[in-house]
Amino acid sequence: MNSSNQHKYLPAFLPAMNAEETSWAIILFGKKLLMRIAEDKLYIPEVKEVADILKEDKKMEYIGSYDGHDCYCKRLNEVTELPENLELVDLMEITKRSGDAGLFILAGTANHILHWYSMNQYCGCCGHETEDKKDERAKICPKCGNITYPRISPAVITAVFQEDKILLAHNRNFRKGLYSLIAGYVEPGETLEQCVVREIREEVGINVKNIQYFSSQTWPFPESLMMAFTAEYESGEIKVDENEITDAAWYQADSLPEIPSTDSIAGKMIRWYRERLRTINKQ
Repeated sequence: MNSSNQHKYLPAFLPAMNAEETSWAIILFGKKLLMRIAEDKLYIPEVKEVADILKEDKKMEYIGSYDGHDCYCKRLNEVTELPENLELVDLMEITKRSGDAGLFILAGTANHILHWYSMNQYCGCCGHETEDKKDERAKICPKCGNITYPRISPAVITAVFQEDKILLAHNRNFRKGLYSLIAGYVEPGETLEQCVVREIREEVGINVKNIQYFSSQTWPFPESLMMAFTAEYESGEIKVDENEITDAAWYQADSLPEIPSTDSIAGKMIRWYRERLRTINKQ
């Protein structure tokens, strides 16, 4: 997501007023987003356009504004027949079909907040039903006073280079033929750099050096913050763990397998590597 899309979305907890009919409604159903079709393009619908779908349960959560539009979100457990101008779109297809990469993050933010709400309806300390805290986005237990904030899980993802080659791996959960970078969650007591070293050693059996920060990206599926790094190969032979990773190899820039889309930071980093090598080779 480029900087212009980042600035379109402004996270917020308290709306200036109640949801107006022209506010945007981010309606999730499973891993799909309800979108409006107009002249073969896709848009986020307004609240008034989904009133019949919400029926009597119109309570939604405010998550901020996007390009000046107040945004409210809700998850539906069932969807009946949709009007011709509305369609359920797979989250991973939003950017390609709408032309706006920022909507992918907007939908992901809604997914993050709604997942957190669903997982914290009861207090983790005493089991009592929780309530919304009035002055911030948090759940509070009226019995014991425990406060729970939205969880953000730090994770690292790393592009490893051996001279002009990049290490790509196939995760067991990927569709056939898709390859990406090595990633994993940060453990208690670890620095980000230590996590980079451990994850790569555990998943593909090699050691790395010269770890450098690259960028970061929210990845709210359901609640991660991805911190991206680059690293250089140091030693060892590739040996996949056969648990998460089923295949891994070194690839040249001009012979890459199928890679993630630019919605993910992995897709951005791999394309950055490819363009960098192409530029070098032209010189």
